[in-house]
Amino acid sequence: MSAGRFGSMHSDRLNILFVSQMPASPPRIGAQARMHGLMTELARRHDLTTVMLVDDEHDIEECRTAMQAYCRKVVLVRNPFGRDGMPKRLLQLRSLVSPLSFERLRITADVVRQTLDDLLGSTRFDVVNLEFTFLGHYALRKAPAGEKLPVLVVDSHNIDYDLARQYAQSGDSLFRRLYSEVNWRKLRREELGTYRDADGVYLCSAADERRLLEEVPEARTAVIPNAADIEFYRPRADDPKPDGRTVVFFGLLSYAPNVDGVIHFVNDIWPRIAASHPDARCKIIGGSPPPALLALAGPQIEFTGFVPDLRPHLAEAAVVVVPLRLGGGTRLKIVEAMAMGKAIVSTTLGAEGIEAVPDRDIMIADDVESFAARVSGLLGDADRAADLGRSARHLVESKYAWSSAARALESFYRTRLAISCGTDGKAPMRRQQQRGVER
Repeated sequence: MSAGRFGSMHSDRLNILFVSQMPASPPRIGAQARMHGLMTELARRHDLTTVMLVDDEHDIEECRTAMQAYCRKVVLVRNPFGRDGMPKRLLQLRSLVSPLSFERLRITADVVRQTLDDLLGSTRFDVVNLEFTFLGHYALRKAPAGEKLPVLVVDSHNIDYDLARQYAQSGDSLFRRLYSEVNWRKLRREELGTYRDADGVYLCSAADERRLLEEVPEARTAVIPNAADIEFYRPRADDPKPDGRTVVFFGLLSYAPNVDGVIHFVNDIWPRIAASHPDARCKIIGGSPPPALLALAGPQIEFTGFVPDLRPHLAEAAVVVVPLRLGGGTRLKIVEAMAMGKAIVSTTLGAEGIEAVPDRDIMIADDVESFAARVSGLLGDADRAADLGRSARHLVESKYAWSSAARALESFYRTRLAISCGTDGKAPMRRQQQRGVER
């Protein structure tokens, strides 16, 4: 690719390798939206290369084309274990008798190791940015002969073993609970090992940062919150107007916290809303819904499946709900809905990590009665819903744009590089916890 397309190489530009178990683009789930948002902003000032696995559900050429728009080099590897259905179930059963977690088994393949070895052995990178921790067992801190090693920085989308532990306690089936009980302990060992080995870890929320530092107090961390493309997600003059009756939930519907949240909302909360607003309808947007969710569909409950553009659906909504009881990190669904100027009702856990003021920027409710009452109240008060939406939009503009998140990440990279080189006036150290902006 030409230098003209991406800007000329000079000393201020970092050469960054992004390594991930999934492609960053096109972004169709929250994890992809985080990667895509940060990478497209970083690519304005730095040179990006990717090594990313692609499961069978993704069109590899579509992903390549999307990422070539902002990356100097795109290396995509078809995951030999990236199939759903029976192959996935067999691998899960195999993981029960393996010392490795299922998450690590499904991305461990010679083709991945060889691809990383070849690239790192031929190209010098300043930073290797590892998404999640599942690929952390590969040799990522490598460089061509005679070149300085890159710093290894991990993007912790969630504390994943903690999610698995939550599933062990509240899974929707006995098998899922038993499986998670076995798997989360392996996942914890692997995940914490990757955090300990990294030169830096950045997390989505201060709550997740605290969880990590309780386990790995020597970790060098920063909080880089999830954000939104505030130009793409903004109210438009030609958008449909809120209809006063539509309640929207959106997210990947194969993700266990979303499945649990939707079932809880439809079974426990929605009947109370429908009783006070008989004309209300609930629209649930997202791909890959399992049969347990589709069975909930009815005259007032619609499952749309994946939609290519969320904006018209959000614009029409009177209220967006985030009734989550499991999970970690921060929810892209909230910052994107805020960017669209929507009134949101969330649980405390659902809004974790977002600096929103309850009753000004968002409504918070954790029990069934309160959640239903807040949604019903907004359905009956369009002016109140509009006020919440305007405040939410202002919050996102001031704190949750991808441009500011990427600047914070760039600063974290440079601090890690300075300490690695000893140019900050301190002796180089593998691990040192810092305070202040970087925590």
